[in-house]
Amino acid sequence: MGTLSFAGLNPSFDFQIVIDGMNERVGFLPLEDFKVDETRGKDYFINAHWALYCDNYLEGFHIPFVHEDLDAVLDYGNYETILHQHMNLQIGYAEGSEHTFNLPEGHIDFGKNIAAYYYWVFPNMMFNFYPWGLSINIVQPLSIDQTKVSFMSYVWDKSKLDEGAGSVLDKVEMEDEAVVEGVQKGVRSQFYKAGRFSPTREKGVHHFHRLLATFLNRE
Repeated sequence: MGTLSFAGLNPSFDFQIVIDGMNERVGFLPLEDFKVDETRGKDYFINAHWALYCDNYLEGFHIPFVHEDLDAVLDYGNYETILHQHMNLQIGYAEGSEHTFNLPEGHIDFGKNIAAYYYWVFPNMMFNFYPWGLSINIVQPLSIDQTKVSFMSYVWDKSKLDEGAGSVLDKVEMEDEAVVEGVQKGVRSQFYKAGRFSPTREKGVHHFHRLLATFLNRE
């Protein structure tokens, strides 16, 4: 996909299917022109289980309450989650037509104000496409309650940096970390009980948990 290469020592599924699924929406972008910007790369260390970090990424409930800046540029009412076999896509619609993708005619989302395409690939990768380029997040478990998240940025249109949904990634990450570390404490409480999944806002979380159960039962 563009200049990105993927390898697996013992792959559990065909990764080309994932790439083909992404290309349905982002294949129009000049991915071969995306250049890594090491000044925007960063590692974050979180005192929480890696799966809780993924849970947070995959649900949309918290956006209006946790991410004030992000919520200001997204149309939360139209936030959408689309499931694929081993990945899912969250589509962030913009409030207006500024800071959105210039989608070509014939594109599946042509005529829509798309601010971001957020792809999660099982079990621990996120590909966040913005009008300026791509932010990849790799979630690495260090222990049962410690996680490393590596951000890597690939830029192709510098003029669109620091605008729209992809403008305050570090601030959004700090806000997410505070929530995830709070959840880590909460699930250890004797009063914690798992609730039901929201069919509108937690489709991605439910999908993730089903995949986890499937692969763990194979062991």
